[in-house]
Amino acid sequence: MEHPISEFKTKRGLDRLLAACRNTWDGFAWAWRSEAAFRQEIVVIAIATVVALALPVSGFQKLVLVGVLAVVLVVELINSAIEAIVDRISLERHPLSKVAKDMGSAAVFLTLLLAVATWAVVLYNRFY
Repeated sequence: MEHPISEFKTKRGLDRLLAACRNTWDGFAWAWRSEAAFRQEIVVIAIATVVALALPVSGFQKLVLVGVLAVVLVVELINSAIEAIVDRISLERHPLSKVAKDMGSAAVFLTLLLAVATWAVVLYNRFY
């Protein structure tokens, strides 16, 4: 049995790669324009990345400090995608819409806690 193929999946080779890059850029641009939390996180993460790279810690610890910040952005983007899907389906208030959005928000919160804990452990181990 042949499965239907989405018109968005028909590109191959370099065309597919270029389309994927355009879609990625569009996703970042939408998040920057539409999501205040994303903009705030970008600013904090840019500053924290400079700090992490300047810290007198190992290369691996720098990678972990910057990596956990990248994970925060990944989860924020996924949360924003969930919110966009829910809003696309309906703008009316519904208990399941609230659940989806609240769970996405909780995921971001847990990732932020992970980032803070990671930074605390690395800094504590280095300076105390």
